[in-house]
Amino acid sequence: MLIADEFFLIAHNDIRGKAKLHPAATGLGLAGGLLGELILYGHVTVANGQVGVIDRRPPADALAHTVLDQLIGEAQHQSVRTWLSFLAQTAVTAVGERLARAGALRRQESRRLLRTTVSYVPIDPNVAAWPATRLRAVLERPDPPSVPDALLLGLVASAGLTREVLWSAGPRAHHRLNLIIPALPAPLKELVAHTEAAVGAAVLCGIP
Repeated sequence: MLIADEFFLIAHNDIRGKAKLHPAATGLGLAGGLLGELILYGHVTVANGQVGVIDRRPPADALAHTVLDQLIGEAQHQSVRTWLSFLAQTAVTAVGERLARAGALRRQESRRLLRTTVSYVPIDPNVAAWPATRLRAVLERPDPPSVPDALLLGLVASAGLTREVLWSAGPRAHHRLNLIIPALPAPLKELVAHTEAAVGAAVLCGIP
C-alpha cells in the first residue's frame, strides 16, 4: 500500500470512515504523502523550500502520474507550501478513490437537504486498521524502519496523528519515533517539516 493510502486509513475511522483530524490537517497530510511518493519514486526532490522535477517519465500509479503532470505543467510554481496547499484541496477524494479502486474502501454518497456528501467506508475494518497496527510494530522492533515507513511516521506526527499509532505502545516506541524523523533523507525530512508547518498554520487560522 502506498504512503498516502496508509495515511488515509490511519486518519479515518476504521469502521465508519469518519475523519479523525481537522479537515485541513487531513488534506495536508495526504498532500505530503502524494509528494512523498514522487520523491520515493525518484521523480521529484525537495530542497530549500522548493519542489523540483528530476524525472518526467510517468509513474506506474495513475494518481502519482496525475500529480507529476501537474507539477510539470505548473513549473513556475515550485514552493513546497504552495503545492501542499493545492494538492490538499482534492487529496481526500483523490486518495479515497484510489483506495476504492483497490477494493479497500467503498464510495458512499449521502444526500442531506440540497447537498450530496461523499465518504469512503472501509470494506474490511481489519484492513483499514492494519497501517496503524503495522507502524506500532515497526516502532517496537529494534531494527531501523524502511525509508517509506519512516516517512509515513513523519507525516503521521506532522498531522497530529501520533496517538493513533502509539496509543498502546511502550516508552521505547515513543523514544524511537523522536529519533527516526530527524534521520530521514534530507528531501523527505524537509517535506515533513513543511507539512507540519502547513498543518499548524491551517489549524491556527481555522482553515476548513
